[in-house]
Amino acid sequence: MREVDLESFAADMAAGAFVIDVREPDEYVAGHVPGVHSAPLSALESALDVLPVDRTVYVICATGNRSLRAADRLAAHGVDALSVAGGTTGWARTGRPLATGTAA
Repeated sequence: MREVDLESFAADMAAGAFVIDVREPDEYVAGHVPGVHSAPLSALESALDVLPVDRTVYVICATGNRSLRAADRLAAHGVDALSVAGGTTGWARTGRPLATGTAA
């Protein structure tokens, strides 16, 4: 199990990290970390073709539970994936902004 804490994640985001949000579309639309891409856990394997193969993929959900499962599934497909501990809830709780709508 590979996780990254929120502070390290925030620094990596500022440096241009590639991030997928594995919550369901309605959750994503209601509020997500700005710049992350929606890739629902229920259809994760269909996103494999668009994930970068040359760098780490950060995986976020609401609290870190689904992202852990998703990171494990991605690792089984050869993707270097890290789950974001605390998820979107933790991100917002630390005062960081959320975006709404469907755009990444």
